[in-house]
Amino acid sequence: MRLNMRRSMLRTLAVATAITLPLAAVPPANASPVSDVFSKILMKTVKGSNVKKHLDALQAIATANGGNRAAGTPGYDASVDYVAGKLRKAGYKVSTTDVEFPTGWEELSPAVLQQTAPTQTTYTSPGDFVTVVSSGSGDVTAEIQVVDPVLPPPPTPGSTAGCEAADFAGFVPGRIALIQRGTCPFVQKADNAKAAGAAAVIFFNEGQPGRTDPFVFDIGEWRYGFPVVFTSFAVGSDLADTPGTVVHVKTDTKIELGKTRNVIAETRFGDRDDVVMVGAHLDSVPEGPGINDNGSGTAAILEVALQMKHFPVRNKVRFAFWGAEELGLVGSNQYVAELPPAERDRIKLYLNFDMIASPNYAYKLYDGDNSDNVGSPAGPPGSAQIEQRLAKFFDSRKLGHVGTDFDGRSDYGPFIAVGIPSGGIFTGAEQLKTAAEVAIFGGQAGVAYDVCYHQACDTIGNVNATALDRNSDAIADATAAYAFDLSTIPARSTAATTRSLQPTPHDVS
Repeated sequence: MRLNMRRSMLRTLAVATAITLPLAAVPPANASPVSDVFSKILMKTVKGSNVKKHLDALQAIATANGGNRAAGTPGYDASVDYVAGKLRKAGYKVSTTDVEFPTGWEELSPAVLQQTAPTQTTYTSPGDFVTVVSSGSGDVTAEIQVVDPVLPPPPTPGSTAGCEAADFAGFVPGRIALIQRGTCPFVQKADNAKAAGAAAVIFFNEGQPGRTDPFVFDIGEWRYGFPVVFTSFAVGSDLADTPGTVVHVKTDTKIELGKTRNVIAETRFGDRDDVVMVGAHLDSVPEGPGINDNGSGTAAILEVALQMKHFPVRNKVRFAFWGAEELGLVGSNQYVAELPPAERDRIKLYLNFDMIASPNYAYKLYDGDNSDNVGSPAGPPGSAQIEQRLAKFFDSRKLGHVGTDFDGRSDYGPFIAVGIPSGGIFTGAEQLKTAAEVAIFGGQAGVAYDVCYHQACDTIGNVNATALDRNSDAIADATAAYAFDLSTIPARSTAATTRSLQPTPHDVS
């Protein structure tokens, strides 16, 4: 940077600092102009070339450690050290949080499923039922409670049994939840059952042709600590027929766990009751170094953090680098689950950046208001405003953008599940780019956004420099804006919750 340009920027920063200090004296009405000043400063200082240097470092780490940076490996540990070291040197308050993830699951002895009252029936495995992979161990004899079934089943799949917490209204803790398959992931149903106090969960198939028999699947959640089994439609409907049915269910399983870490860094300034979170997952898949997925998001938010280290922010900014995302959002799920309600309420919004430099990119903004009317519903109140803020950046540069569904595939899932408004940018993964998108963004139709998604070829040569640079600026703009001004984000009830989105590589509904 030329000396006169540096001096100009320093003068701008000094003026902006004078405007904002003391921060408590700045009325909310004046926050937007101040946030705009700092957004412009940050966009000027966040350079794509510097973001690329972080990607080079992550590639070097992977190359030196077996070709990947997967959770639980030396490559991931070195990635943690790199990110945490940079942030500590910049003056952030940095911590790491332990993350447990499963490395193996085994059924030690055959499971038992019996009806003990009003009649006695012993069911057989695998014909009548199977143990769900990741089920905990337990030996439970209790009355079952049927959760919102559709019996007889609808002509086409459509049962929503257990998908909402409200389905468990009146559930008696200590009973066994009997839940029909349908609509939402099994893990969502089981999460709601556990929250209602269930002692075990029995799923049963929905009942349409092709959806009658039990089959083995991995629910992807190993911390229930009680039996989880899946029966045929015939067994499930039989158990549901008679009020007061008592069932004995026993599972004997073993789960082996590994450990990894999240990296959390907070600004020294800012109101601790108004936290803006910005996150990206740090781990790769075992198959490759993960430079686009998700070195790109990691490098961008790291550079944003380094360049705003001296900003006298009004709201505390917390940067999160998640571990074990590729194993089912494990790091972010555990982080959110372990936050006391009061701490969750302090998080006013969450920004997620997972894959922002796909070689055949499109600028996709999470559809906070569900204006696309595709797939999952809108995010919690405030998500629409986040989408609008990101769209404003792209519009200001006359760059096209499209919506992308809140489908639960990245670390925003646990946040929107507890009512925290969220948003972010995504440039596409294994799906094929459409002709309509080529008209907006260029590139190749009928070709994946990232042909190296989850492969060994996701290296430093697998990133689009233009997308990386522009999206880094968009991240800088939004982060600085919300660091100083939350006036567009509506207040939420302390009890606000939305859906439970905890997808895993084996999600089934």
